[in-house]
Amino acid sequence: MATPLTLSCTLLLSLSGAAHAAINRHALVSRFNPVRTASSASTPMQVGNGHFAFGADVTGLQTFLPWATMSDWGWKNDSLPNGMSEADIASYRGVVWDGVQYEFGGPEPAQQWLISNPNRVNLGRVGLLFVDENGEDANVTEDALEEKRQVLDLWTGTMTSTFRWEGEEVTVQTVAAQNSSAIGLTVTSPLVQRGRLGVFLDFPWNDGSEKFEAPFVGVWNATSNHTTLLKTGAGLGRNVRAQITHTLVANTFFTSVGGGDDFTIARVSEATHRYNVRPSSLRGTFSVTVGYSPAQSSALSTVTEVQNESKDAWEDFWSNHGFIDVLTGSSDSRAEELQRRIILSQYLLRVNEAGDYPPQESGLVDNGWYGKFHMEMFFWHSAHWALWNNWDLLNRASSVYSRFLPTAIQRAQVQQGYPIGARWSKMTDPTGRSAPGEINELLIWQQPHPLVFAEYEYRATGSRATLEKWRDVVHATADWMSVFAHKNASTGFFDLGPPMYVVSEDTNPNVTRNPAFELAYWRFGLDHASTWLTRLGEAVPALWTEVKEDLAPLPVENDLYAVYEGIPSDFWDTPTFTNDHPALVGLYGWLPQTANVSLDMAKATAEKVWTSWNISNCWGWDFPMLAMSAARNGEAEKAIEWLLHPLFQFDDVGMPVGGVRVPTPYFPGSGALLYAVAMMAEGWDGSQGNAPGFPTRGWAVRAERISKAM
Repeated sequence: MATPLTLSCTLLLSLSGAAHAAINRHALVSRFNPVRTASSASTPMQVGNGHFAFGADVTGLQTFLPWATMSDWGWKNDSLPNGMSEADIASYRGVVWDGVQYEFGGPEPAQQWLISNPNRVNLGRVGLLFVDENGEDANVTEDALEEKRQVLDLWTGTMTSTFRWEGEEVTVQTVAAQNSSAIGLTVTSPLVQRGRLGVFLDFPWNDGSEKFEAPFVGVWNATSNHTTLLKTGAGLGRNVRAQITHTLVANTFFTSVGGGDDFTIARVSEATHRYNVRPSSLRGTFSVTVGYSPAQSSALSTVTEVQNESKDAWEDFWSNHGFIDVLTGSSDSRAEELQRRIILSQYLLRVNEAGDYPPQESGLVDNGWYGKFHMEMFFWHSAHWALWNNWDLLNRASSVYSRFLPTAIQRAQVQQGYPIGARWSKMTDPTGRSAPGEINELLIWQQPHPLVFAEYEYRATGSRATLEKWRDVVHATADWMSVFAHKNASTGFFDLGPPMYVVSEDTNPNVTRNPAFELAYWRFGLDHASTWLTRLGEAVPALWTEVKEDLAPLPVENDLYAVYEGIPSDFWDTPTFTNDHPALVGLYGWLPQTANVSLDMAKATAEKVWTSWNISNCWGWDFPMLAMSAARNGEAEKAIEWLLHPLFQFDDVGMPVGGVRVPTPYFPGSGALLYAVAMMAEGWDGSQGNAPGFPTRGWAVRAERISKAM
């Protein structure tokens, strides 16, 4: 029998549940299912799983536009330049500045080859094959299709395209496997039954000749540069009925076809790499799985298995992790657009940025910087997973720090001559080596990032296992931070730089000393590393403590923080210094308060940035960073304005527009949006009240399974 206390507690729980009913996640997600009635020339609609993504035009395939099929594993090396050998590449060395060996300024063409290799590959194209009444390929354009409608069901990751061709309705359903790099597609139409529809496969030439390949990746007319070979019959693997081997230089990729209905497959001509796939039996539906792999596949999922995988994985993603509702109950007219951006960003980052390595800036849509990823951007791409409690996804890539630790140690100690520590690269690839380049070698704000990821994981687990897992990375990271800082005999303080580049990459590296943001981040990092060792019961190295306590003070000009020490006093009026990432607002916003930052001065500096910075040249994560600063400084309305700034745009399917500086999409903007919204909704260390980053009037904000920001 229940006691009065039990009844009282039950009543309180019931009343609490009534007041705070669970968010209707399915309804809110489905409200923002993207719909298109024509192909976009700038972005595809996508399905994928984080390791692999397939971009489609309005047909649900790559029929009219060669959108990419990309992965976190699909990389290739180009041929070496004429007259060069592997030994020349291995022996490449750049310049020596102040006794430190850097990987830039070395001999060409070796340097450019190292910058552009390896490069990321478009694995191939899958399109809808139109057949005329004589059984020949029909030359059909998108204009020939009527009543076009394409819908992406976000809850299940299912893309459905419908249209009419020659008066007959056609439906194409496309889904991505979640345990492999494959798509399952189903074409339904009376035209299938009459032999008028099929599928084609095609393969592009990829190389590192272009820094940016957007919106499309690879070229389709350099057919003599690469080879394809078709195999059919038994023995290819479970459910595999055909396999195409695609070789580019010394790099081979495999495309498997099967997992559905019977078909015939044939190469269109020896002068192309296009293969036509036609249903063997004349029924109203044709289903097939197309899978990609770096090695010969021993099995291929059926279309039904792919559909079930997609449904289960996406329902789990939406149902069992963090979620924020800013729309239900809000009267502010801007809530609808902010909620749309939140939902679509969650979907697209799960498709493009949940692989085994940090994402490239354009995810798996197209190529920027040869498809390589930037370690300084890893925070903006992926730190949001921690706040939204998507640890299953974050753990895939965050382990890169332990995997890359040997190369980071070699960079610091062997190549650059530091006595201890690991120096994290900027622009890199799955090998972990640094791509040559002055900015690549001299940027430093990526260095404390692993300490952030480690701290968030410890907050989530509180376990000794997490402390042990990150110990070597934390120790080596802080070791290098302590020896990179060098004691200034004149001031007695430890200086950062020169040479170095600041976050905005727009100062002279040879005169940049003690930049404000980097000094605060250095203090933040050494504080967390020291706490980490204390939790482990280990002694904190004396040098760590000495450096963090005696770091140079943040530079100040006219009672405001300055970009770096010694900057011209009129820098606020000089476009050179106020024209790129405004990291000064990160002193309190992106970062919590550190011991070397005055909150009053940080707020005054942020307000000066708002009025004096060239905001028209900002893009991507700049706007969420500005919002985070406004939120922490009690300017909630300003935070909303930054998140919905006219220059911070997301297209109809949620792709973050690159803006004035980079191609579309620029996914750090999406990751930063989700990080900022989580911080504004759930709060940060020391914040008070519900949704402290949102205005109190016009906004009803509910958060489920969201963690506080630091």
